[in-house]
Amino acid sequence: MIIHIAHLYYDLMNLYGESGNIKALKKQLEEQGIKVKVDLLTITDTLHFSNYDFVYMGMGTEENQKLVLKHLLPYKKEIEKAINSGVFFLITGNAIELFGKSILTTKKMKALGLLHFESKQETMRIVGECIGNTAFINKPILGFQNRFGVMKNVKENAFVTFTKGTGYAPKMSQEGIIKNHFYGTYLIGPILIRNPELLKYFVKQLILGLDSNFKFKPFHLNLENKAYLTFMEKYQAK
Repeated sequence: MIIHIAHLYYDLMNLYGESGNIKALKKQLEEQGIKVKVDLLTITDTLHFSNYDFVYMGMGTEENQKLVLKHLLPYKKEIEKAINSGVFFLITGNAIELFGKSILTTKKMKALGLLHFESKQETMRIVGECIGNTAFINKPILGFQNRFGVMKNVKENAFVTFTKGTGYAPKMSQEGIIKNHFYGTYLIGPILIRNPELLKYFVKQLILGLDSNFKFKPFHLNLENKAYLTFMEKYQAK
């Protein structure tokens, strides 16, 4: 079994070490005996979304976000087909804004329009650690926010429901989007390294999608679990 991963715009959308998400995923898949092929793709490459089992894109600067959007727009139908067919997507940081209808900054930019939301930049930056719950794993999600963007008119299910520490947006109760196997969130960290159960979830779902009878080996996430539990204990005690 080989799992093919597309790391989109690894050079332009990699603020805060978000490439760590792919490194963590690849390592855990390989420990299960799975061969992994990661393609590092950027704006000089031709994209073929149907070739991949997992697609990842992280956070970038506003300037890079615009460059990436221009490159992605011709692939709208192919991306839509991939989402509808069940290809896994993990999109973090402001990369999620590319998949909505529009991005409003000083002017309104048309985005891919694959999801039912618009993003708008607020005047005050949303910064801070936060904890929330998801519908697909039992343990809370830990993440960091550093953004101006806020989603408006969201119709899809939320990625996370906040329980504590939403930075400078205390009235915001939910964040992110899930559609089929598309997972989009403003949370960064890198989120898979900071959340061992979330990492295990993606590993298991990816493998089971190719082999429903796969026999899993024990996961070795002692350091990740220790870091997660230590932070949660300290943060929740505040």
